[in-house]
Amino acid sequence: MGARDKTALSGRDSGVEGPAGRPRGPRGRGYRVRVRDIRRAAGRYPGGEPEAGIESRHAFSFGPHYDPDNLRFGAILACNEERLAPGAGFAEHPHSHTEIVTWVVRGELTHRDSTGHETVVRPGDVQHLSSGGGVRHVERNDATEPLTFLQMWLAPREAGGEPAYEVVRGIADSTPYDVPEAGALLHVRRLAAGERTRLPAAPHVYVHVVGGEVTLGDADLAPGDAARLTAEDGPEVLAATAAELLVWELDDRR
Repeated sequence: MGARDKTALSGRDSGVEGPAGRPRGPRGRGYRVRVRDIRRAAGRYPGGEPEAGIESRHAFSFGPHYDPDNLRFGAILACNEERLAPGAGFAEHPHSHTEIVTWVVRGELTHRDSTGHETVVRPGDVQHLSSGGGVRHVERNDATEPLTFLQMWLAPREAGGEPAYEVVRGIADSTPYDVPEAGALLHVRRLAAGERTRLPAAPHVYVHVVGGEVTLGDADLAPGDAARLTAEDGPEVLAATAAELLVWELDDRR
């Protein structure tokens, strides 16, 4: 099981009071206990094939690593950090009934799929592959420099449908990326040292620190750390250094 620090916030800290003094979640969504679950980078599951130039770190149960208490968070099924050496990659493989969102941290990712798309994805781009009823793709580092990217899998509201693909180039901090198939919004937050940002008020919020160091409440977060927030009403994050965050705003599925 991955290293974590889970805190339940109760009493006045857990929201506005409901009937009989029971705390309610933000925006009147009924009874909730607010939970802030911190997951450390060191607690992620290792994977990949180092001898083939592939190193992976998995934030959720994935492949041979199974933890029944860490299968998903809201719609998120996976948040994998992948590191590919020059010339390394994943051979053609299938996906179905999954929304796959990719964020390149450094380097260039070459994507080819069975619907005819061939794209190079770079830092600042959001790639979204909606696998629908089934699609096959290849992911490679065809460049001369090492590649690091984050790949996040989300469960769609409804299975099946036709595959779809898009890349948004150079997404701005103020423009969230909508994944309506999964009831999710991806926010990119790039902060200067000393800058604050308020997280969304949502049933579930997932925060991944891509780079830099930030503080959320009494928790200091470093690269690769993540926070899983349930029913919090838009807490603030303070950047201790220049930092980049990926923030998922998720609907009420568990």
